[in-house]
Amino acid sequence: MPAKLKRSCVIGWPVEHSRSPLIHNYWLKHYGLAGAYSKEAVAPEALSEFLRTLEERGYVGCNVTIPHKERAAELVVKADALSRRTGAVNTIYLENATMMGANTDGYGFTENLKACAPALNLAGARAMILGAGGAAKAILAALLDLGAGRIVLCNRSISRAQALARSFGPSVETLDWSSASQAMESVSLLVNATSLGMAGRPELEVSLGALPKAAVVYDIVYVPLETALLRRARARGHPTVDGLGMLLHQARPGFEKWFGVSPEVTPELRRRVEQHILGAS
Repeated sequence: MPAKLKRSCVIGWPVEHSRSPLIHNYWLKHYGLAGAYSKEAVAPEALSEFLRTLEERGYVGCNVTIPHKERAAELVVKADALSRRTGAVNTIYLENATMMGANTDGYGFTENLKACAPALNLAGARAMILGAGGAAKAILAALLDLGAGRIVLCNRSISRAQALARSFGPSVETLDWSSASQAMESVSLLVNATSLGMAGRPELEVSLGALPKAAVVYDIVYVPLETALLRRARARGHPTVDGLGMLLHQARPGFEKWFGVSPEVTPELRRRVEQHILGAS
C-alpha cells in the first residue's frame, strides 16, 4: 500500500513571495517522500479559523510568515521556549491532534553562522544587532545561548530597543542608531536584522571604519544575495555571512516534524534557490 501523502504549507498575507515551497518540495523529491508543500494566502481575520481546521484541510502543519507570527503564538496550544521568549511562531505542527508552535529563526541563524564562520567564538564576546523587530528577538536569544558576553542593540526607535533589552536582561545594552558606527570598535559580530538593503528598500547606511578586521558581518537579507553592506565588508576583508543560509536552515526543523526526515542544506539546494532569486529580480 502506498504511503499516505503528507501535506504542509506556508501561510501569509501576502504569501506569493515565499521561497518555502521551493525548499520543502526539493527535499521531498530528494528523499523520495510522499508529501506536498504549497502556499496558502490567509487574511488576518481568517487566521484563527484556518489554524483551527488545519487537520481538516489535510495538513500536518504549516510555516507562518508575515503578518501572522505574533498572532500564531497566541493561537497554538503549546509553544517552544523561543516562541515564548519572542512572542512569535513560524512553524506549526500537529502532535496527537494538538497544535504545537515553534520558532526556528534562532536555529536557522545559528546553523548558518556555524556553517559560514566556523572559526568565530562568541563566548564572552561582544556582538551588535542592528534592528529590534521580530528577527532581532530571535537572533538576540540565539546569541545569548551561544554565550555572547555583551550584546549591543541599535534601532532607529530607541524606546523599542530598550523594551526588547529589558526583556532579555543585563547582558543587552542599547544605543541610539546614530552611535552605532562609533560603538563597533570591540565588536566580534555585526548583524543586520533590519530590512534595510533589501531589494526595494533604502540601503543600510552605517560606517564600518571602527569595526575590527576579524569581525564577522552577517546580513539576514537575502534579496539581493549580496547586499551593499556585505560588499563593503568583503572589500575591507571581513568574513561575511548572507541571509540565504538562515532561510534554508530555519526550514529544517519543520520538515523533520512534518515528514519524519532531518534534511540537509546542500550546495545544490542553495544553487536552486539562488537561481530562483536571481530569476525573479
